[in-house]
Amino acid sequence: MGGSQSTSEDHDYQLLADRTGFSLEQIRILHKRFKHLTHGKDTLRREDFEDISDLTFNPIRSQIVEAFFDKRNFGRNEMGSVEEIGFEEFLTVMSHFRPTRQHLNEEERDKSRQDKLRFLFNMHDKDNDGTITLDEYRRVVEELLSSYPEIESETAKAIADAAMLEVASVTMGQMAPDELYEGITFEHFLKILKDVEIETKMHIRFLHMDTTTMNCGK
Repeated sequence: MGGSQSTSEDHDYQLLADRTGFSLEQIRILHKRFKHLTHGKDTLRREDFEDISDLTFNPIRSQIVEAFFDKRNFGRNEMGSVEEIGFEEFLTVMSHFRPTRQHLNEEERDKSRQDKLRFLFNMHDKDNDGTITLDEYRRVVEELLSSYPEIESETAKAIADAAMLEVASVTMGQMAPDELYEGITFEHFLKILKDVEIETKMHIRFLHMDTTTMNCGK
């Protein structure tokens, strides 16, 4: 019986590995972290994130937590949010924070990059209207720059402010006089961040685990 259960678990883990890019060993480690967060339960709720000290001072803590409960991030073409998630949803969201898999062809690498940028866009498009405001974009740029240790906080803010003004001049400059400005679309977002190495800048750390170390040879 135990062997049969282990075989079934390995099969489930392999399916998750194929879908997320994590190795089987990484999935086992993440499952232990998941169970630690849920205190042994099968589902995770927002309040379970409250004891994670690594997220306490993260400037986008609320966006990160909400991302785990946003249906848009589960890969099922659904919208809205949920009150609790299982391990599969947890792992799917975590996969957005891991480095891009090695040995991808150009088409696969482009898709991986676009998926990460869509995830980042969704984090700031809170009302799911397909746009983010200029101020929200400024915060995106500031967050990305904060991952560069050589860039001081004030410098990052100044660059982010300048980026916001540049985007405003470009996007609003292309509008007709009677056209209402509704914000930055995902298409604009892709063009604006085309030179940003997003693959190595999106990562989180909690429970003594850092997603930047979760590379995979697949």
